[in-house]
Formats: sequence, structure tokens, C-alpha cells
Amino acid sequence: MRTSLLLLAALACAHASPADTPLELVESAPVETTLDHPEIRDAWQVWPEMIRHATGRIDLAEFYASDEPGTRLTAVIAALQDAAARGVRVRFLAEHGFVKTYPEVLQALSAHGIEVRIFEVKKVMGGVLHAKYFVVDGREAYLGSQNFDWRSLQHIQELGVRFRQPDAVRALEDIYALDWALAAGAPRPVPASPYEFPQHTRDGAEVTLLASPRGFLPDEKLWDLPALVELIDSARRSVRVQLLTYSEVPELQAALVRAAARGVAVTLLLSDWELRPKTLRELRALDPRIAVRIFTIPQASAGFIPFARVAHAKYCVVDAARGWVGTSNWEPDYFFKSRNVGLLLDGGQIPPQLEAFFLGNWGSTYAAPFDREREYTAPRLSLAR
Repeated sequence: MRTSLLLLAALACAHASPADTPLELVESAPVETTLDHPEIRDAWQVWPEMIRHATGRIDLAEFYASDEPGTRLTAVIAALQDAAARGVRVRFLAEHGFVKTYPEVLQALSAHGIEVRIFEVKKVMGGVLHAKYFVVDGREAYLGSQNFDWRSLQHIQELGVRFRQPDAVRALEDIYALDWALAAGAPRPVPASPYEFPQHTRDGAEVTLLASPRGFLPDEKLWDLPALVELIDSARRSVRVQLLTYSEVPELQAALVRAAARGVAVTLLLSDWELRPKTLRELRALDPRIAVRIFTIPQASAGFIPFARVAHAKYCVVDAARGWVGTSNWEPDYFFKSRNVGLLLDGGQIPPQLEAFFLGNWGSTYAAPFDREREYTAPRLSLAR
């Protein structure tokens, strides 16, 4: 009954047009599954719409860029090229580690007048540019789990947020300006003024932009790890977390255990990529009061697709009233060495949508309880056997 009410609330929110909605939850659902939510628009629809409305500039930061002809990403790339052709300044910041693996899209963007810059984050922060986001004209932005990858729009479950809160957008722009400068070895830019968080929305939400890693933020108050700990510590009834993978981050693990100890229902939904030796060992050691299920997406009818057919969304919802949507898996390097971003959401329409999204996944045929005693086989990720 509770799940039905939450789904009805989410549907009601969906009737508002995007222009009237201060925040919009955006998904990607794997084709040939029952995971698509008609009330939530897909990234392959939202991204080109945002790009087409650009008049001055588009700044993108991505882990990598990979496409196959005729896919849902192909239209996004064409929209970026069209924007550059009509005089919009388009910049694309990409992680150094994947340039040799996926050079084609970056080369095609450069050939159409788009400024491409490669960021070797390992030399600067110790990790990678794992964030996935873009900012349009300094007035709206998108962040989420989707990589700039055709598979992310067709064969992977993903979740993100489109938002227009001025200081949240500005903070994300400042992070971009910082990384764009660091990638070129230039001095760090200084933010124009302090941020005022939380930002209030018309539907009663309070929004705060968060990021990592510590030490590489335009304002260290934006660091996401303490905010996530506070989010979990605020729970009175439930903590729902969905991630690609989880391994112990002491601060987060302690907060989850504290919640379970005070009677909060703590549920953790992880992809089958978790069933690899290192993360599997850590999962077996997790406090038994934390309920865990493994989410498995069946292979496509066309055959095996490398690094696809997986649940990749990263979010947390507390008491169906507060939430976080971001780009980090909950493992130490994501908070201490790698660039990631997220939104903290208090009240408004998004937390109930996250709750319904989670419960739908948790109760689906794709989720199965984790058995600590079972000998699991590691999933196949690549073409190599």
C-alpha cells in the first residue's frame, strides 16, 4: 500500500511540465526489461533538450566518451555539434585514463569545433575524473550516474537529476572551472562569492550541491562524505541505498550500523558487479542487521555487451523525505581521491520518487537476497574470458 501511494505521488509530480519543475529526476532503463518508469523521463530525451536550449555555453565533465552508430548517444553528440555550429561555446573535459581506449568520440567532437581537454586526475588528486555532469548557460545543470556512453542510455539502469537552483549550478560551474584549470596546469580560480546552501525550491525542497575529493573543492564545506554521514544519522525509519558497488568507508559504515542499532530499517541494493572477490569479502563482513540484495540485469537478446546490462544508479533516501543522488560508489577512493558530485535533497518531490524507485527495484524479479554462505561466481564484464 505504501509503495502504491508513493508511486501515485511520483506520477502526480510527473504531470508538471519540465519548465514548471524546479527539480527533475531522470533515469535510464535497460531495454528488454520491465525497469522503465513512464513517470520519469529518460536521459536520452532530456540531454538533447537541454543542449538545444543552450545559447551561450555548455560545459561537460565526463569519465569517458563512447558511442556506436545509430544509438541513443549518437543524437546527443549531434546536438552538441549543432550547438557548436550555431556559436555556442562547448567544452568537454574527459578523464585521461580512457583516452586511448575510447578516442573516437573525443576526436569527432574536436573536429566540430568543441574544445576537448584531458584531465590526468591521478597526478593531481590521486584518482580519476569519475563525475558525470554538464552545465548549460550557467542556468541549469545535470548530474547523475550516466556516463557519456551509448550503453548508459540503453543497457544500464541509471539515475540523475536536472536542476536550476542558482547557487547549486554556480558551485558546479566553479568545480568545472577548477578542473579545467588544473587539467592545463593553470592556477586555481577563486569563486566569486560564497554559496548559500541549502537552496529552496518552489515545491518545498532544500538543495545542496556536494562534491569530492576533499582538498580540491572551491569551498571545503561542499565535501560530500560528512553530509552523507549526517543524512544517515538523521534517519528515524528507513535508509535505502542503491549503488554499483560498496566497500567499507569507515564513516559511512559506522553511520549505517548506528542506524540499524537504533531500529532503523537499513537496506542496501547492489549490482552483481559487487560479487567480485574484494567487494564480496567486505560484503560478507557487513553487519547482519543491514539487509542486502543483489541486482542482476539479464543479458540482451542480441548477445553479450561488455560493461553493460548492470544497475549503475547511485542514490540514498532516508525516511522517504531526504535523499542524495550522485556519481560516487561508496568506496574510499571515490571520496578521498576522485572527482565526484551529487545533490543533497531535503523535502520536495524527489525523495518520495527515490523511495518508490528503490522499492520497485528491491521487490523486482531482478533483486535477490544476498547469501553470506553462498559461493558466488564473479560476473563477466568484458569480452575477455
